[in-house]
Amino acid sequence: MSTSKVSAARVAPPKGGGRRKLSLPVVLLVIAGALALVSLVRLISGANDVTSVGQVHGALELAVPIGLAGLGGLWAERAGVVNIGLEGMMVLGTWFGAWAGFQWGPWAGVLFGVIGGALGGLLHAVITVTFGVNHIVSGVAINILAVGLTRYLSNFTFADAPGGSSKQSPRIDAIDKITVPGLSDWMQDLQQRHWFFVSDLAGIVGGVFTGLSLLTVVALLLIPATWWVLWRTAFGLRLRSCGESPVAAESLGVNVYKYKYIAVTVSGALAGLGGAFLAIVSTGIYQEGQTGGRGYIGLAAMIFGNWMPGGMALGAGLFGFTDSLKLRGGAENVHAMLLLLAILLVAAVIWQLYRRKYVAAVVSAAVSALLFTWYALTDQVPSQFVDAAPYVTTLLVLALSAQRLRMPKADGMTYRKGEGK
Repeated sequence: MSTSKVSAARVAPPKGGGRRKLSLPVVLLVIAGALALVSLVRLISGANDVTSVGQVHGALELAVPIGLAGLGGLWAERAGVVNIGLEGMMVLGTWFGAWAGFQWGPWAGVLFGVIGGALGGLLHAVITVTFGVNHIVSGVAINILAVGLTRYLSNFTFADAPGGSSKQSPRIDAIDKITVPGLSDWMQDLQQRHWFFVSDLAGIVGGVFTGLSLLTVVALLLIPATWWVLWRTAFGLRLRSCGESPVAAESLGVNVYKYKYIAVTVSGALAGLGGAFLAIVSTGIYQEGQTGGRGYIGLAAMIFGNWMPGGMALGAGLFGFTDSLKLRGGAENVHAMLLLLAILLVAAVIWQLYRRKYVAAVVSAAVSALLFTWYALTDQVPSQFVDAAPYVTTLLVLALSAQRLRMPKADGMTYRKGEGK
């Protein structure tokens, strides 16, 4: 091959039009721009609680279970196994976490919650990897089984316990929380001044460093830990190869079954940890149905994040923030978000015109005008819309991000050892 051809091969873009990775300064600039936009909307609408310390703290607590479920889905799907059963594994985590927590303390509850979710993941692996059952069918079956099993177990465990019933557990002792002395009060004071950008940044910092549960710290550390294991180790490379091309991985000596089993079991364990967080940190008790579809929303966060830990974390944060809006300020905060969405759609119109996608630009402009009109003619939104806001956000995000997604190539496919020979 000539020197010119070698040079051309080195500089040629990858086939399929690979995306350029964003550098850290660019990411920080985008985050700062987004915060400035939120601050502008806060000043215009007067919804000062949108970025308050309490709002951010509540959003973080609501985002953690969703993020853990999404992280679990990422482990499974990177190995080629679709895990619709995340919801059921979270249910197992809530029950086992509460059962052990009220008897032996909260950290024992965390451990048993992880074990409960891991057992659900192991069952999913046996059904899908060993027996080759359709992944969706197996996941739905686990969701149904988990609800029935925990309801049955509650009848003869929690029902006879002091302070418990057939639908909820006795109260569980709380896990220790961290508040940075001085910094928390300073951020609270800055946030209450309602200055542009500065107060919003203070609200975010204060929300993160005020009343932070130790289990929240563990959950946040699991995000970079997952990235390092899956993208910076030989183990992670082998596991991801099972989700891209298990036949090629097998030809290189990778035990595909083993890596799929590990990935799906870890997936269940992470979802179980999310369930234990709900029972021990968020509410302090187990309640029937308390997962509230968070396993499915975690799966949506993972898809929004393009099967990457960082993007998944952003998706979980978005859903947690939207969910927290209805708990603090409710209709007023969601009403302010109408203005934010309208402005974002104006930016989308400009971008679509730049890319000459005129039909999409017209649709975005029409929706933006509708939102501006809705915001201008009303002081608050109906309570039904407030309750539906997290789920509406889920649908909108998935719809808007669908065009840029790339799932693992062998995700959801049935694999049989030796099929490539």
